[in-house]
Amino acid sequence: MAAPRPRSRREPLLTPHVHDLLIIGQGAAGLSAALYAARYRLDVIVAGDQLGGETALAGTVENYPGVPGANGFELMQQFRRQVAALDVPILDERVSAVVAENGRWTASLDDGRELHARALIFAHGRRRKQLGLPHEREWTGRGVSYCSTCDAPLHRDGVVAVVGGGASAAEGALLSARFARHAYLLHRGDVLVRPGPMLVEALRTVPNITVKLGTVVSELLGDESGLTGVRIRTASGIESELQLDGLFVEIGADPQVELPLSVGVALNPHTGEVHVDRLMRTNVAGLFAAGDLTDGSSPVKQTVVAAAQGAIAAYSVYEHLRGA
Repeated sequence: MAAPRPRSRREPLLTPHVHDLLIIGQGAAGLSAALYAARYRLDVIVAGDQLGGETALAGTVENYPGVPGANGFELMQQFRRQVAALDVPILDERVSAVVAENGRWTASLDDGRELHARALIFAHGRRRKQLGLPHEREWTGRGVSYCSTCDAPLHRDGVVAVVGGGASAAEGALLSARFARHAYLLHRGDVLVRPGPMLVEALRTVPNITVKLGTVVSELLGDESGLTGVRIRTASGIESELQLDGLFVEIGADPQVELPLSVGVALNPHTGEVHVDRLMRTNVAGLFAAGDLTDGSSPVKQTVVAAAQGAIAAYSVYEHLRGA
């Protein structure tokens, strides 16, 4: 009998397992997609290095239906527990690369592992621009917020400040003024242009809003309980302090589109977000997207919307895989 042929070093020892679906992201969109995909009896796996996405950073969430007054991180933990109960593997690892390989998708993790799947949902959200100041991350959810739409109602009768000079900052100040005793809008520029004339005029007519132009936040003030105020500096170098109950950083957010772009997914030319149709399909067969990195929810970036998009994306994957 002939001796067995020696195995080439290039030959894999084992055929890698190919999942039906890989979901990148552990936020509301990704975990919702995992929940629905599991109920469709798909072989699904989730990977992502940040549990909860922006919801986890929101502090108290008062506008998610059926769960009033929930802590954002705890709400996302409930999402995760519900998914894990369906025996869906959830890997706390960042996906660093995605490539097409032999009719499937291969994703590389930071820890060196590779995952293989027949379909993929991008659900890893946006990257909020930060001030870059000490204690900013530490006090996020404890006075510092990146979503005035989410958290303005939490500061009823308090004093808040919104940092930024765009439409989201102006709208954040107007919304905050409906709840807070007083709201400041802090803008480093000398004029407000980007919000548009209607928003600028509205800011001028609200008595409990003070707009401070040519002003930057130079320091966050607080203690073990969280933020208590900020130190601000004018263009001429004059410094002063504002005692605050809350600070909203509305200086923009960038959708995390590096992975989708690497595999040919088209972006919305106006917003720079991943372009999806009403079923969360991208322009590339087998690739789907949901949540804040897409243009499907623009301009409404809320937990409930992301969760709904995740559910739709899972349905689309199911239809795609069964050849509908």
